[in-house]
Amino acid sequence: MSGSDGDGDGDGDGVNGPVEKPRGEVTAQEGGRLLVRVRLPLPVSARPRLLLQLRPKKGKPEGTGRYVDLEPVGQDQWRAVLEAAPALEEGRWDAYVVGAPGEERTPLLPGLRDLRALVSGGGHGRATPPAVRIPYATKDGRLAVRAWRRATHAEAGRIVLTDDSMTVTARLLGARLGEGAAVSLTRRGQDSAVRRIALRVEGDQDFSFTVDYEELVAEGGGPGAGEAPVIWDVYVRPAAGAPRIRVARLLDDIADRKTVFVYPAATLGGVSARPYYTLDNDLSVEVAPRRAR
Repeated sequence: MSGSDGDGDGDGDGVNGPVEKPRGEVTAQEGGRLLVRVRLPLPVSARPRLLLQLRPKKGKPEGTGRYVDLEPVGQDQWRAVLEAAPALEEGRWDAYVVGAPGEERTPLLPGLRDLRALVSGGGHGRATPPAVRIPYATKDGRLAVRAWRRATHAEAGRIVLTDDSMTVTARLLGARLGEGAAVSLTRRGQDSAVRRIALRVEGDQDFSFTVDYEELVAEGGGPGAGEAPVIWDVYVRPAAGAPRIRVARLLDDIADRKTVFVYPAATLGGVSARPYYTLDNDLSVEVAPRRAR
């Protein structure tokens, strides 16, 4: 899933629920827990459950979901706690309420979402790297949870832009910087060209690097007039011979960063270049032909 712009939210799975759907309010807590409150007009003797169902890839069957008991906490009020462990598999998890065995599952509508604990990254748990879970409202108006689970992670921080470059600060999680560490940009597509960039080490985990757009588009690194944009995906190799790690921004409260963080483009002759976040919140650089005015 990492490193490509796949499809975003679809129209759910087409399961029909009752006319009045329950609404889920979610509070992110320290340590990675999610507290879900649901208004559901059921007797206290009922045993409803919260279901998180991983949205399958196109053409693939749906797998087993994650069930959590809903406990009564008041008149028509129920609560479920999704603990930090075990971590959710990376992907988008749609939220449902399931009543008695055999009953149809009912999609949860999104209610209030208190994600203040996620802003500083502390609400994503203490694992290194953390297992990320961000509740959000889908495009078709349902409650879902976006999850990331990566063995190693390079968290992008501040991005500073100039007329012809971008400078990125980042922190490495799940690995240490060593001799031969470097950043690389890989051109997406059949040719898979690679541009290696020196990084500045600022500790065992912190580093920064600068991408010179002119060097990136040199030697055929940019599109010709009328051609599709060229996408360069950003990686870091923590040491010589070590597996490369995708640079991304995951540790906050934004489930879909692509349309929220839109960076201005630099103009270089007949092309423009700008950083952007993919639908997976991975960092990439787009080099596109300049639009005629």
